[in-house]
Order: sequence, then C-alpha cells, then structure tokens
Amino acid sequence: MNEALPTLLFPFERGILELPGNGERALFFGGSAGFPPPEGFTATLHMVQDFRPDFLALQRAGYSVTPQVEGEAYDAALLLLGRHRRENEVRLAAALERVRPAGLILAAGAKQDGASSFRNRIAESLPLEGHLSKYHGVVFWLRRPPALEEGTLAILTAPAEATVDGYQTAAGGFSEGAVDAGSRLLADSLPPDISGDIADFAAGWGYLSLRVAECFPVSSLDLYEAHFPSLEMARRNLASHAPGANCRFFWHDLLGESVAHRYDVIVMNPPFHRSRAAEPDMGRGMIEAAAALKPGGRLFLVANRGLPYEEEMQRLFTQHGEICRDETYKVLCGTK
Repeated sequence: MNEALPTLLFPFERGILELPGNGERALFFGGSAGFPPPEGFTATLHMVQDFRPDFLALQRAGYSVTPQVEGEAYDAALLLLGRHRRENEVRLAAALERVRPAGLILAAGAKQDGASSFRNRIAESLPLEGHLSKYHGVVFWLRRPPALEEGTLAILTAPAEATVDGYQTAAGGFSEGAVDAGSRLLADSLPPDISGDIADFAAGWGYLSLRVAECFPVSSLDLYEAHFPSLEMARRNLASHAPGANCRFFWHDLLGESVAHRYDVIVMNPPFHRSRAAEPDMGRGMIEAAAALKPGGRLFLVANRGLPYEEEMQRLFTQHGEICRDETYKVLCGTK
C-alpha cells in the first residue's frame, strides 16, 4: 500500500473535508488492494490502476478497476502521487477532465518523492483550496473549475519526451525519454542467427522489440509488459517503425501470470526493483518465466553486473554463459 495513503485520508479523518457519500461516484488513481475506505465513505469507488499486478489484486478484491479512466462527471477524485512528475501530471489531468465542475480533487504524496514541489507547480496554474503536511507527506485539494484552461491541460498532458531516434516513451515507465544503456548493450550483443518466434519480456516502450524486428527474420514477435502506458507506447512505436512486423501485445504480470505461448528466443531487460531498494528476486522470477521457451530455445538478458543471476541460469538451462559486460552491465544467455 502506498505510504502516502494516511496523508491522503487525513483531511477526511479530521473533518476538514466532507466524505463522498451515498449516490456519489469517486475515482481513485494509484490505489492497491487492501485500501481501507474511511468510516462513512459510502460513495461508489472506481479504481484506476495501470500496473498489472496491482490491477489484478484490486480485481480479486472485488473493486471496479480499469487501466485507464472510463466514464464522466465523477463527484470526486483521489490521487496517490508517485515519484514520476509526468505520471502525476497525467493522472491529475485525467481527474480534471472526468470530475464534474466543483467536484473535489484530492492528491497526496511523500515529501521525499517531490510532493511539495508538485503541489507548488500545480498551484501556479490551478487555485488550490487547501493543503497540509502530515505523516512525512503532503496533501492538497482543489475543486474542478467550471471551465478548464486549454493551456493548463496542455501542460499536464504533454507527452513524455521522445528519444533521439524518434521513439515514443511513457510517462512513469522504464527509461522515459531515452534508450536504456543496458538494453542497448543487449541489442548490440545479440548473435546473428536469431529467428522464429520471439518474445520480449518486460518490453517497456518496445526498444528491444524494435531492434529485433529491424535486424532479424522474425516469424512472430510478442511483447509482454506490466505497465499499461508503456505497452501502448510500444504498440505505437512498432506500428510506426516496424509496420511489417507480426506483433502481439500482452498486458501481463510475468511474475504472477503464466505464459501460454512457447518461443524460440526470449530477450529481456528484467526489472529488479519496485521501490528504492533492489529486489533481485524479481529478476530471478523473470528468468523462471523463461520456461516459455521451446526445447533448445534461447534466453538473452541484460542485468546490472552485481545482480546474482548466474545460479538461477545454471539451475534452469542446459547451457548458460556470459556474452559480454561493460563497466555497468552484463549480458547473459541460456539454452533450454
């Protein structure tokens, strides 16, 4: 559960703001399963969650949840802010567009994640009704103006920065605005005999898939990604830069959902953290997911040099080794 949740709920608990009640509808951006609505919160709650593991957990818990906003004229919107400014801006813009005029918009985030700066930035273009600091976080709120200034929405909804190659990236996603150096090293190190049915695990906005589609005779190319906006950018990038590629796109939690298809080659730059601390078990789980290879199929992955993946590779593959490394990354391979 987001550490800013107590800060978000504080104005309700202290009676500073009136809780959304019976017959009202509220949006909640960024929530996860286990959210305890404050006592007296009786509004119909619709969750917006674009990260697949949290989406599935909310779905299992019985919440109404979608990866993107659906519907209009909500009475309120609650936003849990994260560390990515552009992602926070996109969510706030969606709240402004979907909440009725004079509807409440409440947002909170941790101070260490830049919530104070975000509040100040928003206050430059929108009139805030109030703000508080509590539980190492910042909460602020406003009422949706009767008319929205086009300039304000344009600032909040500006697309994430494109790479120098012209690839579109996703706000809040991995490697926003630039090609990741590890992914580039992996793409540059792939052997020339790659062909057949290929999968890109943790595909992000599609850089590795683009390189594979451009350089190799691919029969099919499947992209798996847990961050919905990144997957949508991958879809656009492949359509623009590799229109002839036979691609499928899966919004998928590789650590929690099985893979139905089998592949000749899997490429991946696996994630290894969800918070500030490294979590090598995430990468190990992604390597486990490479059981989706056909017999004799090959896995190629890039990782930070210090991450301990070699033992997992030895356990799962009949042949394994290191292709190359630089001062930061290593490229590993395994044959099933």
